[in-house]
Amino acid sequence: MGEEVELIHSWSAPRSLSTGLMYSFAQRDDIEVLDEPLYANFLRITALDRPYREELLSKMESDGNKVVKDIIYRPGSKKYRFCKHISKQMVLGLTEDLMKNGKHFILIRNPLDILPSFDKVVPPTFFELGLAELVCLYNELCEIGKPPPVVDAAELQKDPEATLRGLCNDLEIPFQPAMLNWEAGPKPIDGLWAPWWYKTVHKSTGFKEERKYPQPFPFSLYDLLEQSLPLYNMLRHHVKKKSSLLSPPLPLPDLPVPANEKLLAWVGDEIVTRDSAKVSVFDSVVQGGDSVWEGLRVYNGRIFMLEEHLDRMFDSAKALAFENVPTRDKIKEAIFKTLIRNGMFDNSHIRLSLTRGKKVTSGMSPALNLYGCTLIVLAEWKPPVYDNERGIVLVTATTRRNSPNNLDSKIHHNNLLNNILAKIEGNNAKADDAIMLDKDGYVSETNATNIFILKKGRVLTPHADYCLPGITRATVMDLVVKEQFILEERRISLSEVHTADEVWTTGTMGELSPVVKVDGRTIGNGEVGPITRKLQAAYKKLAEQSGVPIQNYLHA
Repeated sequence: MGEEVELIHSWSAPRSLSTGLMYSFAQRDDIEVLDEPLYANFLRITALDRPYREELLSKMESDGNKVVKDIIYRPGSKKYRFCKHISKQMVLGLTEDLMKNGKHFILIRNPLDILPSFDKVVPPTFFELGLAELVCLYNELCEIGKPPPVVDAAELQKDPEATLRGLCNDLEIPFQPAMLNWEAGPKPIDGLWAPWWYKTVHKSTGFKEERKYPQPFPFSLYDLLEQSLPLYNMLRHHVKKKSSLLSPPLPLPDLPVPANEKLLAWVGDEIVTRDSAKVSVFDSVVQGGDSVWEGLRVYNGRIFMLEEHLDRMFDSAKALAFENVPTRDKIKEAIFKTLIRNGMFDNSHIRLSLTRGKKVTSGMSPALNLYGCTLIVLAEWKPPVYDNERGIVLVTATTRRNSPNNLDSKIHHNNLLNNILAKIEGNNAKADDAIMLDKDGYVSETNATNIFILKKGRVLTPHADYCLPGITRATVMDLVVKEQFILEERRISLSEVHTADEVWTTGTMGELSPVVKVDGRTIGNGEVGPITRKLQAAYKKLAEQSGVPIQNYLHA
């Protein structure tokens, strides 16, 4: 009679080393294997032609539900039964028992490796490749609470033992060293289609590491590759161990705001998911940091200072001689749509970028930019990035701020290496940010914000010659005057900062941030000063009560 067995289902696309994996499991002393038991049902349902079609239909059971009940789930003499399935054979009409029972895993292989060898029996098509069905199978198993392990054939070839041990662990079965090798030649377990498909695997005795350098890709299959690669990458995202050509994979970091793990961004002319939010390698921002940007903050369903930020963006784009710039209305529409799709109506920050666009070939010249600009709207849940209650610590960087002789800071461009070098110095000193001086040694700004000091009742800030004339800076300058403090815009020496009564920085990302220590010198009494507090409150009130309403947003 036999006893009930534990089922292990392997799902893959063709040419994915699935037969080798079947041979591997067949070496175990506690398992029996079935080679594509649903193949005849698949051919009957689809009416597809194969060289062995008639023989297969005459010798194999072609009623899929009978196969599931009487062959796949029949009693057996071994503890386990391994079923090798090709994803496209999961056709409509099969019983739900097939997915609900047993343990399932998915084997994937890069279409770059599959496609060149595919047309030995049938021409490659999107349907024959079966990657869409493989994604559907993965999703179906997740929906019924059985997310399957995903194994990449490349990992199997690179480190067979570690990959097989990991798979056995996921399937909760003991690993057996016998799985690493098998005898060459045809096997009794082979399906009758083996002479057409298994010639290469019959020469093998184990998982052979793939060549270091592959064969040229047949570009007649380029369109099919373009369609199938995203599906492969979607599944590869779920592989536990992924090797990299350049370095070992890094562990996934924690996000500062976990809610941002799932967000939608605008890239080009569409809204895409976080992991799909990418620009072309031919884009000017990749080729030379050739892009302009703005930071925007959202309060109570309104975007603060939106028009002023767009004014500066268009000025920056004009200064850099961008062509085919989107209209103001188009950019605003993209911003509104992105925020609405994300449900971000408060406590959010937008990184708005406009690149010179994609080039027809790599190179520096803007004459190569013939596709128009690329618009990026990256909205995130993001509270102010500094400690605006207790204050922040600054150090002075040795990296000097760009001179207008070299690169005018009034252009709000994405080429931020000057600032990044200063930020590295701040990080190394374990400070929140770094003050940058101009070429004459006067204070310009920090690596990310504008700076103000208070001395004997007078508010001082540097001229916007070497620093960006920030919009938050201008807002705070207006508030200083409104609150009836004396405002001076002039050169400021570093010693004046060290001996100031109060110091604060301004920027969209951090708002108005008190500074309590600079280069080891305590500012004032080391606490947030009263003038800083007063201006913080005035800024908060202004930000929450003004701004451009997000279109179609109804405050709940």
